[in-house]
Amino acid sequence: MPSRRQLNFIGAFGCAGLIVIALYMQYAMDLNPCYLCIVQRGFVIATGLVLLSAALHHPGRGGQRIYSGLGMLTALVGAGFSLRQLWLQSLPKDQVPACGPPAEYLFDALPFKEALGLLFRGDGNCAEIQWSLFGISIPGYTLMAFAGLFALCLWQAVRRD
Repeated sequence: MPSRRQLNFIGAFGCAGLIVIALYMQYAMDLNPCYLCIVQRGFVIATGLVLLSAALHHPGRGGQRIYSGLGMLTALVGAGFSLRQLWLQSLPKDQVPACGPPAEYLFDALPFKEALGLLFRGDGNCAEIQWSLFGISIPGYTLMAFAGLFALCLWQAVRRD
């Protein structure tokens, strides 16, 4: 069985791999990320940073539980945003919210708090399925990744040395 440190590194590198895939899809496949995609990327990065910090710090059992709790929290919140996007994608066409302006414009034109709120809610662009594999869209795979990261952090919190 890999050590706690090794599992933390594996999780952190997994998060880095997810971001590389997201950037490949954006720049090589020309898929533009919607608001919720950007938010999910942020939570993948946050979870990866928690795992990387745990790997580099290599705390004792109590410290590992704190890192694991933070990792579970970031993965759980990220999974919530994945579920929100999957819900938007499942809506009938007449119930999909209107599309909004680009995120850059939101932050230029609106107060930060209001722009952030719109970013977290998503819009009609988030309901569009740009790519799928085996009938599962990108947020579906992201949800699976968050579930795996949550399980890894949970295992790290409860495992015995």
